[in-house]
Amino acid sequence: VQLQASGGGLVQTGSSLRLSCTSTNSKFSFYDVGWFHQAPGKERDFVAAINWNGGTTAYANSVKGRFAISRDNAKNQVYLQMNSLKPEDTAIYYCAAYQNRGGTIASERYVYDYWGQGTLVTVSS
Repeated sequence: VQLQASGGGLVQTGSSLRLSCTSTNSKFSFYDVGWFHQAPGKERDFVAAINWNGGTTAYANSVKGRFAISRDNAKNQVYLQMNSLKPEDTAIYYCAAYQNRGGTIASERYVYDYWGQGTLVTVSS
């Protein structure tokens, strides 16, 4: 499953961005998808995830109420709407996917089998 993240950019504090994760794989709609971010010198951390049909979502505490994950399986896309951006949101954002064979949506990095190349989000103060 190939994934491509896009939509990053340079914005000011308080602004919004929408990231997209696109796949050309016809089975993408069967995968749970997550977004992770990695700031310079830091670990790659969980941001949000959505299950295969969009019915269940999960968020890191740091983004609850500001970010929203959604998907359009007809377009093979998953989105991350980021509002009220803060300088600490600055990072490379990666989308990732795995086939959930039962259980809750995963927030652990090691569960995800497929990763996109990342898109840079920079929030200036």
